[in-house]
Amino acid sequence: MTIVKPSQLSSSSSSPLCSLKGSLLTLAVLTFLSLFYLSLNSLRTSPPSPILVGSNQLPHTFSAKEEEDYSDVYHSPESFRSNYAEMEKKFKVYIYPDGDPDTFFQTPRKVTGKYASEGYFFKNIRESRFRTLDPDEADLFFVPVSAHKMRGKGTTYENMTVIVQDYVDGLIAKYPFWNRTLGADHFFVTCHDVGVRAFEGTPLLIKNTIRVVCSPSYNVGFIPHKDVALPQVLQPFALPAGGNDVENRTTLGFWAGHRNSKIRVILARVWENDTELDISNNRINRATGHLVYQKRFYRTKFCICPGGSQVNSARITDSIHYGCVPVILSDYYDLPFNDILDWRKFAVVLRERDVYDLKQILKKIPQSEFVSLHNNLVKVQKHFQWNSPPVKFDAFHMIMYELWLRHHVIKY
Repeated sequence: MTIVKPSQLSSSSSSPLCSLKGSLLTLAVLTFLSLFYLSLNSLRTSPPSPILVGSNQLPHTFSAKEEEDYSDVYHSPESFRSNYAEMEKKFKVYIYPDGDPDTFFQTPRKVTGKYASEGYFFKNIRESRFRTLDPDEADLFFVPVSAHKMRGKGTTYENMTVIVQDYVDGLIAKYPFWNRTLGADHFFVTCHDVGVRAFEGTPLLIKNTIRVVCSPSYNVGFIPHKDVALPQVLQPFALPAGGNDVENRTTLGFWAGHRNSKIRVILARVWENDTELDISNNRINRATGHLVYQKRFYRTKFCICPGGSQVNSARITDSIHYGCVPVILSDYYDLPFNDILDWRKFAVVLRERDVYDLKQILKKIPQSEFVSLHNNLVKVQKHFQWNSPPVKFDAFHMIMYELWLRHHVIKY
């Protein structure tokens, strides 16, 4: 019988243990060296480009002037820049071909007057790169019913609701696209306030579809994260755009219009006879001179924009065009492009109850702040201008960008 000495037992049992420790130590050293090498290698390369929504492509390159313009008036300049470029590359909209253009469908009634925004959109979508004839590649579907055309033909509100309901029912029965999302990837466009009422006769349109409207009052059914505020633009403008002319603006504030809302009645009653605010109880009569109303915008610092029969007013885009800083006096108004543009950088946004302190509020704004507001206003003028064919960053492209955002955030 062989007797194993204690020393021999210790030696034989520790040998595998030492071997295991050595292997683990070697592995740790190799892992450390590998990570160290990768770290050094990453430092030699440029940082990765920002990832765009749904794409691995690089963002569009902007000029130095465009870079400067992005810095002041946008909530998130970098997000807007990159996502706008991606929208231009990818976004597709299918227009339902149904409906007689000679009645209430497909084409605009006209592209002038206070409902020009509706007409321009109907026209621009067909001129743009966003339109697709293949519904299978569409991101959104446009329901081309024109409330402005219905109104122009003298259609009653009751008949409007029937026309809209019948048209949508026809689309649902004929195509599979609505039923896939219950209309959540569909949208309609109307700038006429009667049109909003006409579409309200079809509950599915209100609940599910994206409503692009000129009267986006979020106390009567407008849903900001789903619907889109359409700027009411009175085109063609009578005079060229103003701007970079602060030395000519000597009048503190200006408003002239009909008293067709409570806030306008109060505005006229409180300030009509003031010597520093140019407040007129009615629209300026053309008999007083050629384009007198429009010329007032050129010499005024702040143009008062109270809501009328609806929360919106074409006076806001008039003010922007003529370089007069708009003063918003309209509660519950979801301002156009409010989730993109920082309105407080180029406008004065007040509550309606502030009307009693209007002059004091405006006089307290330092000249330097007014100049900043005015300069920023000039930067956003392009966003409130319609063109045919549409051009980059104009009102049409901003609406398409809003729709692009809705397409990405709305869950079906």
